[in-house]
Amino acid sequence: MVPAGARGDVQLQTTVFRPNGDGPFPLLIINHGKEPGDPRLQARDRFIFMATAFVKRGYAVMVPMRRGFSNSSGTYIDHGCDMRANGYGQANDIKATITYARKQKWIDDDRIVVAGQSYGGLATVALGTEAIDGVRGLINIAGGLRDDGDGCDWRGELVNAFANYGANNKIASLWMYGFNDSLFGPNLAARMHDAFVRSGGQARLIAFGPFKRDSHGMIASRDGEKVWWPDTERFLQEIGMPTREVFSIVDAPQVPKTDFAAVDDIDAVPYLTEAGRAAYREYLNKMTPRAFAVSPNGAWCWAEEGEAPEMRALATCAKNSGQDCKLYSVDDYVVWQAPRMPPGSLDDAQLASTSTGGAGLDQADQPQ
Repeated sequence: MVPAGARGDVQLQTTVFRPNGDGPFPLLIINHGKEPGDPRLQARDRFIFMATAFVKRGYAVMVPMRRGFSNSSGTYIDHGCDMRANGYGQANDIKATITYARKQKWIDDDRIVVAGQSYGGLATVALGTEAIDGVRGLINIAGGLRDDGDGCDWRGELVNAFANYGANNKIASLWMYGFNDSLFGPNLAARMHDAFVRSGGQARLIAFGPFKRDSHGMIASRDGEKVWWPDTERFLQEIGMPTREVFSIVDAPQVPKTDFAAVDDIDAVPYLTEAGRAAYREYLNKMTPRAFAVSPNGAWCWAEEGEAPEMRALATCAKNSGQDCKLYSVDDYVVWQAPRMPPGSLDDAQLASTSTGGAGLDQADQPQ
């Protein structure tokens, strides 16, 4: 829990990744976006794939949840359509994290990079209006904030906000926006970047192509590193930050494949009603990483993309069914270990109690 606020009375729930050893390590701080709804119900972000890439290169990584989000204390303050104020307000918690980090013996307080995705990207660029000790560069990944309130020209307000940040910019930045970003498409990204640099800001825009169904969630995908790392590596070298891999990280253990059935054998999936089988048919068209879980009472859930789809599928399936669930499929293979059930093995009472389960935790639910 990282202290923040004018009197240090706010506590920011923060995930820390670091290599073995005493350090001091260069530091990456990654800042999250905002999902629709109550910020307190937003899950803790970890950005495991980006964190892993940096820990391999000797960095410590901190991922703070800003005030009012998840299990951080304090109250989330919404400035509505005033995007400039929204960015500055969120940047205060990033500054508090930097202040805390620079006091830790295991942090190299002169080698810090700050990154942010979506709302975290907006806040990261706002942070760059001050020359902050130790911070050498900023990485803005799909930065912005959407507000569909009545009368809010949020696109125009974002352009105005980035013009203000550019006029006061003190820290160089790298920006990345994808062609099929569902929130901040290429035209808006170009407008924001143009406003920023015309006002005097230092930023290089990387406009990459389509990424899966929505490039807004690229940073949360295990396949995203091949998109963001090459330009990030160049940027880090330009600002004097390390890029060579110096640590090995063991991959997370995989759920073992079984020979129970072919992954596309829909009739082989146990417990499901016809509605459940239709859901599994839909699941077969989802992106990897993915996982499908089932319950003896017929409930099901699939999870797609992001971190730990296996755990997410199991947790939501159990919530929907009221009992434990088991994984049936992961990615492109079956992991089911129980004996194959003959057709028609569910009795009428069981069928009457089945549920169509929960829709998957889809990548389309990426935060703003």
